Amino acid sequence: MSASAGGVLRVGNASGFYGDRFDAVREMLTGGELDVLTGDYLAELTMLILGRDRMRDPGLGYAKTFLRQLEDTLGPAVERGTALVANAGGLNPAGLAGAVRDLAGRLGVPARVAYVEGDDVLARGGWGEGVLTANAYLGGAGVTACLNAGADVVVTGRVTDAALVTGAAAARFGWDADDPRDRDALAGAVVAGHVLECGTQATGGNYAFFASEGLDVRRPGFPLAELHRDGSSVITKHPGTGGAVTVGTVTAQLLYETAGARYAGPDVTARLDTVRLRADGPDRVRIEGVRGEAPPPALKVGLTRLGGFRNEVVFVLTGLDVEAKAALVREQMEDRLAAAPGGRPGEVRWTLARTDTADAPVQEEASALLRLVVRDADPERVGRAVGGAAVELALGSYPGFHVTAPPGKGAPYGVFEAAYLDADRVPHTAVLPDGRRVPVPPPRRTRPLEAVGEPPLPEPLPEAVLRTTRRAPLGAVAGARSGDKGGSANIGLWARDERSWRWLAHTLTVGGLRELLPEAGPLPVTRHVLPGLRALNFVIDGILGEGAASQARFDPQAKALGEWLRSRHTDIPEELL
Repeated sequence: MSASAGGVLRVGNASGFYGDRFDAVREMLTGGELDVLTGDYLAELTMLILGRDRMRDPGLGYAKTFLRQLEDTLGPAVERGTALVANAGGLNPAGLAGAVRDLAGRLGVPARVAYVEGDDVLARGGWGEGVLTANAYLGGAGVTACLNAGADVVVTGRVTDAALVTGAAAARFGWDADDPRDRDALAGAVVAGHVLECGTQATGGNYAFFASEGLDVRRPGFPLAELHRDGSSVITKHPGTGGAVTVGTVTAQLLYETAGARYAGPDVTARLDTVRLRADGPDRVRIEGVRGEAPPPALKVGLTRLGGFRNEVVFVLTGLDVEAKAALVREQMEDRLAAAPGGRPGEVRWTLARTDTADAPVQEEASALLRLVVRDADPERVGRAVGGAAVELALGSYPGFHVTAPPGKGAPYGVFEAAYLDADRVPHTAVLPDGRRVPVPPPRRTRPLEAVGEPPLPEPLPEAVLRTTRRAPLGAVAGARSGDKGGSANIGLWARDERSWRWLAHTLTVGGLRELLPEAGPLPVTRHVLPGLRALNFVIDGILGEGAASQARFDPQAKALGEWLRSRHTDIPEELL
């Protein structure tokens, strides 16, 4: 790694998912000084995609995009001394490392390539029937070993998203996960890594207040962190790039796909209730005060399997008598599905979205959507039997009959599950540039994960303020960001000022959330309070069914669940509006 002035490690990000902006690697390498450039290519859904790739060709199973990105950036990265660290290895880090070496040879670039493996625990067995991939979430110690051995490029399989940053920071600063004196610093790097991992979500992308704050997010720049030896950091971006880095954008990303105050990882458990943020100049936000604890003894293992086959038909109901039209076509389809040769699919789900408005000046605004989703282990029962039945109704159903797209064949869908495995049973291994294989032991000191009791709430607003209210969207006083974790979803909400926080903390209880989001009504909901961020984090278990890959709901990854919540109207004190 190149040496930054003053002992600061500058770590950038150039990918938040498999399919992110292709030219981001070049943008980050040419836009300013960097010691390390990371890329996150893996998500729960991505592992299923890579698993299917590997079924077709055992030589695949990695993110091919990363290799293509290196064709015109590997040389500049090595020349600048910027180490590249990416989890693009997916299910085949050795295969990707070999492909990168071959590319370096063709380009004449003297790149030292290393990789981290051992996360693939599928062969260990005992995961149940039909599991396609089983990967433990490793920490950053393997990355550290590779960088300490002089690697210019490090590719990994399934590691935690923050491990790309903690591994690089531990290599620079010599942190030891078993040394209690280094835990706070490691936890600070975990928090910085979590901010960076989703790329432009930290620089204004998907930001709740982009309109009211006047942010130009047409092409936000990718973020970077200036990490210090004590674990504090400054989140910023290259000069002249789009978007913005503010306390708000960083808060939003900190709440993304998290739960309670203890954010557990393989290297350290970071206490999110100790995070302090403050502006440090234009497009600069300082993160400090993070405390760390020993990690839990077990590693999370992500399991994916093919859950069966699904099909979907969306009927468009326009104008008058929407309910009657929906009832008619539903009865017609149910009769045909029951009479199909293979019988009715195992799961049939109907949802009616009343997107129509009265006396609409545009036809689309006069239309509601009736969605039929079917699932079954047999592709035939959700394929032509469903599509054919829908098409046959074209001239003999409700007036104005049409669908959003021609019905297709049944498509496979995936299921994600989480399991846990003792860290000492996972063969975490760093394969160095010279080919040596170095076992990476788990931390010797661990601590079982336990919940943190709810902290004291802020003082409520005076009764006089609470008496005068106006019906308004919750988003008038709170931002939100939501995401998926297996079959659960989280919604993080934060207030932009202290008075709004005092109201939000006392008003938006679990019961209040259920009232605003009826879909959460029958499901387990947990509320976590993070006063340092003026934030609440709600986890709704089971709202995504068997995970994003199962496409159980209209918004299968819960990306817009928070925005739906912000749009819901409630009684808000006039003084806050």
